[in-house]
Amino acid sequence: MSAQAQSSLFRIPYDMLCADVQSALESQGVNKTIAQVEAQIMAEADLHGVPSHGVRMLPPMLRALAEGRAKANANILITREFGAICVLDGDNGPGRYVAAIAMQAAVDRSKQFGVGVCLAKNTTHWGRAHAYALRAAQANCIGLCTTNAMQTMTAWGATTKIIGNNPLAIGIPRAAGENPMVLDMAMSQAAVGKVATWLREGKQIPEGWGVDAQGKPTNDAKAILSGAVSPMAGHKGAGLALMLEFMTAALGGGLFCRDLAIPSGGLETDTSKLFIALNIEAFSENGIAAFHAQVEDYLNYLRAEASTSEPFLYPGERGWQDCADNLRDGVPLHAEIVAQLLAAGVTLTC
Repeated sequence: MSAQAQSSLFRIPYDMLCADVQSALESQGVNKTIAQVEAQIMAEADLHGVPSHGVRMLPPMLRALAEGRAKANANILITREFGAICVLDGDNGPGRYVAAIAMQAAVDRSKQFGVGVCLAKNTTHWGRAHAYALRAAQANCIGLCTTNAMQTMTAWGATTKIIGNNPLAIGIPRAAGENPMVLDMAMSQAAVGKVATWLREGKQIPEGWGVDAQGKPTNDAKAILSGAVSPMAGHKGAGLALMLEFMTAALGGGLFCRDLAIPSGGLETDTSKLFIALNIEAFSENGIAAFHAQVEDYLNYLRAEASTSEPFLYPGERGWQDCADNLRDGVPLHAEIVAQLLAAGVTLTC
């Protein structure tokens, strides 16, 4: 981060930030329980050092609630069950809350069947996929979740965005006292929100992150935001995004990314999400402790083998380091994000 960006940071205690976000959501008619979950997950992204998916997304959410595109009092219910599988209709309610209860539904079924699967349709933006794979891992399950998303990515030689970057997260539980591992990745080289964050913080965009409005490769952040992000690893990222589109939208009879409305505020609705939980106890003859021991053994091996100049960090480890720092020092918010929150009528406890 540039020195200028660093000097433009405000820090707010995590609990206070959660309370401020919750209050703003309740002001739009969201009930206390839903608003509390939504706020905690939203602020959790900033806590873990990922402002692209944090409280900067609150103003679009408030606008969507005010306009009725997102529903404060959505009729969220399970519409279909088949053994370990269920389908949940989110009725375009607050997306983080809907995603959290969908993953919990998968976890609950995994305790009975060994595996649990919940497909959630008619959902709004869930923020960061990390949050839901983490919750499965905290329940001693391997968690996997993905969603389709509005078109932000170019692929297959197209000169414009033709598919979503359809993020995928996988969570792995660890022994008591150790933080779970969570891999959270978009199928693009970088998420659109990350491009916007780097622009805000004055960072140089690497080559290969995106194209301009004419489909030409560029490292100009503003041009990428007007154009499209590029798939990670070329055809591999594009192929994964396509498969995840089918595993979410097609599986649930929902809308493909091409058919999702793209509001000016950027908060998509009517997306489809898939949540899977694997109950480790159902697979392991030696129980969860043996699984934990194997995981730690291999992590220790990787730490020993990694270069001293580039230490091994497991997926999500840097975020846990940021989490510890930000719990101590306060959650950092860029001045531009603070201004956007205040302009949206959000009261911040600074």
